[in-house]
Amino acid sequence: MTDERMPQHDVVFRARRALLPDGFQPCEIGVVNGTIAAIEPLGSGLRAADAVELRDDETLLPGLVDTHVHVNEPGRTDWEGFASATRAAAAGGVTTIIDMPLNSIPPTISLDALARKRRAARDQAFVDVGFWGGAVPANLGTLRALHDDDVFGFKCFLLPSGVDEFPPLGADELERALKELAGFDGVLLVHAEDAATIAAAPAGGGRAYGAFLASRPRRAEDVAIAQVIESARRTGARAHIVHLSSSGALPAIAAAKRSGVRLTVETCPHYLTLRAEDIADGATACKCCPPVREGTNRELLWQGLVEGTIDAVVSDHSPSTADLKDLRNGDFARAWGGIASLQLGLPLVWTEARARGIPLEKVVEWMSARPAALAGLTRKGTIAVGADADLSVFAPDEGFVVEAGRLLHKNPVSPYDGRALTGVVRETFVRGERVDFAEPRGRLLRRARP
Repeated sequence: MTDERMPQHDVVFRARRALLPDGFQPCEIGVVNGTIAAIEPLGSGLRAADAVELRDDETLLPGLVDTHVHVNEPGRTDWEGFASATRAAAAGGVTTIIDMPLNSIPPTISLDALARKRRAARDQAFVDVGFWGGAVPANLGTLRALHDDDVFGFKCFLLPSGVDEFPPLGADELERALKELAGFDGVLLVHAEDAATIAAAPAGGGRAYGAFLASRPRRAEDVAIAQVIESARRTGARAHIVHLSSSGALPAIAAAKRSGVRLTVETCPHYLTLRAEDIADGATACKCCPPVREGTNRELLWQGLVEGTIDAVVSDHSPSTADLKDLRNGDFARAWGGIASLQLGLPLVWTEARARGIPLEKVVEWMSARPAALAGLTRKGTIAVGADADLSVFAPDEGFVVEAGRLLHKNPVSPYDGRALTGVVRETFVRGERVDFAEPRGRLLRRARP
């Protein structure tokens, strides 16, 4: 005879506000073997061996899914690494990351390099980790092997990437890559800036941010995105534009989507929070490529998100050592172009969203459900029966001030140092287990099979 008083679940979460697919609800969530097994109204009395009771000022959210993270291990582990990156992710409520194929050495452009990535990550991950492959001229025609070994898709550049071991694709090679991926319904992630447009722009050396901005004009993105759209239209392949910064491309993107082109688009917290007008000369902590643009451009990106032209918000966490950011001299030509924000994405975007009257559930959709859909992570990005119990406890009204030296990514460089933000991640759970920042329990993810 079964004792009805025995625990039904490994852990139960009780919250007055939990973000379910149909909105915020008071509920109890029962977890068995890392999977959400039951969702019942609050007060139902689900039994479990352990219980997590949220406070009145806390909201239970699905863990964020960040599909644009440069972990850089192996090869450039002094820039970042799996242990530090995934700790920072967990501290920011991110329960899944997908690692970019660069700037590690070797880049993830072969089966051997992918195996090295997995060995490096296996015993260090505090959250779940998957991998993108890379598409470069030398490995075109062989991408199916990486796909079959469960990379989630492929990243390419249309201009020099900043590291010699990951060269760009030319126009014909872009088309070849898309045709190849169309054969097995893979997705191509494109860093879309046009090399010829940038070559014709003014040089951007020195301390003046305005000069750097002029060296990476919006037109460079707009031209490259138009090229990607037409190639995706011709091949029928899936294409994804990474880190959109130019609002000038939004009309073409919207028109392409309406006409049936299989196109998705992401932007990043730095493009939604920073403004060129506020970046001081020499402030190379703010350098990224494509660059942070003017406030009017920023507002149009927000409009593109609200209207659905932009699909998702991800970090493009691209850290480096402090010396590579050239903080002492502030030379934008010499400084590494990347911003580390993996730990801060949710409060950054939420602070700006609430000032615009955008509800928290939209922010979480952009940062959790939509990136999960891009990567085909059917068990991530939602609080639903059958999903992984990846959850974060978020206090949406609590404020704090960013201290770069206390962030958990490896190098304490941040354009947000000293910035006041709203929204604090108090706890993070991966498959129902609390992240304790001492024992790495994250798993390596494989692509879901049809």
